[in-house]
Amino acid sequence: MSETWLPTLITDTPEEGFQLAVKLSRMGVKTTQPDVEVLHRLRPVYAENADSLTAASQVVALNFQTVAAANNYWR
Repeated sequence: MSETWLPTLITDTPEEGFQLAVKLSRMGVKTTQPDVEVLHRLRPVYAENADSLTAASQVVALNFQTVAAANNYWR
């Protein structure tokens, strides 16, 4: 069986969970827009846009909620 980039949502610490949430968010963008040239061309547009950055933070937060729940909030 081939190795997957996401074998589990389980992490040892909340910090590792947050890093996983960031990776989930980045993989979502990569999956949505697989053309790297387009991603790089658009980056300056959203990198300096407060609404875009807030939206990106919201996606990370939602993914962190998912990871935290999967880890029983590290109890």
